[in-house]
Amino acid sequence: MTYKNQYDNMPSPCYILSEEALLANLHLLDIVQKETGVKIICALKGYAFWPSFPLIREYLSGATASSLNEARLIAEEMGCEAHTYAPVYTDDDFEQILTYSSHLTFNSLSQYERFIQIVNKFPKKVSLGLRINPEYSEIETELYNPAVPGSRLGILRDSLPNVLPKSIEGLHFHVLCENDSYALERCLNAVEEKFSNLIKQCKWFNMGGGHHITRADYNIPHLISLLKDFKLRYPNLEEIILEPGEAVGWQTGVLTSTVEDIVENKGVKIAMLNISFACHLPDCLEMPYKPTVLGASEPNLESKHIYRLGGCSCLAGDFIGMGDFAFSEPLEIGDTIVFDDMIHYTMVKTTFFNGVNHPSIGVIHPDGEFELLSQPGDYFSYKAKLG
Repeated sequence: MTYKNQYDNMPSPCYILSEEALLANLHLLDIVQKETGVKIICALKGYAFWPSFPLIREYLSGATASSLNEARLIAEEMGCEAHTYAPVYTDDDFEQILTYSSHLTFNSLSQYERFIQIVNKFPKKVSLGLRINPEYSEIETELYNPAVPGSRLGILRDSLPNVLPKSIEGLHFHVLCENDSYALERCLNAVEEKFSNLIKQCKWFNMGGGHHITRADYNIPHLISLLKDFKLRYPNLEEIILEPGEAVGWQTGVLTSTVEDIVENKGVKIAMLNISFACHLPDCLEMPYKPTVLGASEPNLESKHIYRLGGCSCLAGDFIGMGDFAFSEPLEIGDTIVFDDMIHYTMVKTTFFNGVNHPSIGVIHPDGEFELLSQPGDYFSYKAKLG
């Protein structure tokens, strides 16, 4: 094997979390909480590595769910009630969702009116909110932009009365995606311009996710100042909430894979892997973005060993990263290929397309010990999905 790295003796394919990296993120997020008095909660749609939930609960203020399954997972594995928001709720799920929720946000006034009597009769208190749409966002990828004209997410200001419905205690906006504190500042300006009088009627205000707080170049002091100033403007608010998912799992782990074959077509060398772009890295396909491969670089005129990385599904375009990668040495069958930063979003979006098995899941503890947590990729998991 010509391409050596620290993951050679670990399972492949496998999502591997670095507990040390996760702790570093949690410490940083907790600093923001303590400096500002805001609550930072973990959004499962971006980070759902549930074996780490007990650790997360030591630092963060809970978690946010977008479905009954996520809310139940929060209750069972994090030991707290969820802040729940879904674009629509159904009669089949709604009461169960209330069971697992402390806060619940409606996407529309019609959903609020449909379910408010059930909430009023429910045996425990659940604080209700509305998702608002400020019609402003700096998200460049339209697929992820909830503020585009014609969006199905959030209520426009001209669709809301000047006095919030009796049972509504909070407002929630979410118009960020991998954005910095300056984008948040501009978004808050847009939100306050339209909704300030309604925020003053609330007990809580949720600024959603998309805050890239743990990214190396994020301006933490600016965020802290921004949040403190916001609190001063709205002394009525008992809770201010941020719910990043990606920031929790940012740069905390990898996806390992193995070269199973090397083929060539018209001068293009293709390393065929035991993972699939479509099945195991769907977030890269949706965004789209080219993932980082450890030990590889962008090809240039001096690169000698250039490969396209092919997935194991039958999809013709199952090429990982939609581009080529340069290596310092030739790849060989059996070599380990490691994709960096694969614990957030990528894990939660995996599919069983083509019946391709899911990767195993493991964790590297701070002392360097590797623990295999699960090997979910089996026939029965695939079969159960389909009937």
